[in-house]
Amino acid sequence: MNRRHFIRWLAAALFAAAGGTAAWYRSLGGSDRPGSVSPEGAAPTVQQPADNPADSAAKDPNAPLLSFFILSDLHVRYDLEQPGLNLRKTLTDITSEAFQPGLIALTGDLTEFGRVKDYKELRSIFDEFKLPPVHANMGNHDYYPVWIDRSGEWVNGDAMPNGRTDAQSRKLFLDFFGYEKPYNDVWINGSHIILLSQEAYLQEKPEVGEGAWYSDEQLAWLKEKLAEHKNGEPAFIMIHQPLPAQGQDGGSHRLIRAKEFREILKPYKNVFVFSGHQHRDFLDGTAGHYMKETFHWFHNSSVGKVMNRTYRQTRPEAAQGLYVEVFRDHVMLRAREFSTLEWIPQAEWKVSLV
Repeated sequence: MNRRHFIRWLAAALFAAAGGTAAWYRSLGGSDRPGSVSPEGAAPTVQQPADNPADSAAKDPNAPLLSFFILSDLHVRYDLEQPGLNLRKTLTDITSEAFQPGLIALTGDLTEFGRVKDYKELRSIFDEFKLPPVHANMGNHDYYPVWIDRSGEWVNGDAMPNGRTDAQSRKLFLDFFGYEKPYNDVWINGSHIILLSQEAYLQEKPEVGEGAWYSDEQLAWLKEKLAEHKNGEPAFIMIHQPLPAQGQDGGSHRLIRAKEFREILKPYKNVFVFSGHQHRDFLDGTAGHYMKETFHWFHNSSVGKVMNRTYRQTRPEAAQGLYVEVFRDHVMLRAREFSTLEWIPQAEWKVSLV
């Protein structure tokens, strides 16, 4: 999708939604200062899984060492009901007795417009559930307050910037999750979860478009983190925008410094990369959902808005994500349709560890 069609699609989605968008500057008890979330809820309510998968694996060599869910493109907004309903269905399934995930990874576009009220809506949904640890990165939509005017109206490209900043959007995200930086990592049961974040948007770097720009600092950090994998422990890297073709750097809607990214990953085995952004329906053919390079690359679908290859929403109630199980010698990946509580049979992969 080119930039013009992307903006047209977003604008149409905005104006079609019932109720419109309200001003976010007054969302914190009348405050006009964006960039802070109430301190009493700096992170989602979490709890460790009832049974440690590593303990189960010690008793049963065929049991997984770790299981976790990867969810992308939630697109939660306070003034549109359906994305929130989809997320609630998803979390109801994930927290059922059928699963005991070690964590949930959210790969960008947590909200539709990155407004304070959107984050408060996301918080209220999280607080309805007893969740395992939740880790996240930022997508392009999480920088979208620069498009919204003080009355809550969509601002066209000629009028942007509107006084809002990319730094304010980053602060909202960091405050919500209690992070110091928008990129983070966690080791759990011998697996390494690495979350990379787009660090700037159009207000700071107009040239990036809807692409993911990573700083020198973030790429150096990634290189340092992957150096911990000398023994071949699996690494699961979360990005938002997908990669361009091999040998190229990306532009709008792609990871921009892609050649450097791929070079950093090249020396390591058992590396898995997960991207979102495209919202591709797992039922709409799975040929593009898994690609093998020097690493294993998977395109996730969306919780908030599942779309077909022409970027049209397929079913409003559809909500999809990936379930990952890590075993001693392989990784199992399965796509889940949360609206029907069913696996998607054509979207299942077994990847051997080497």
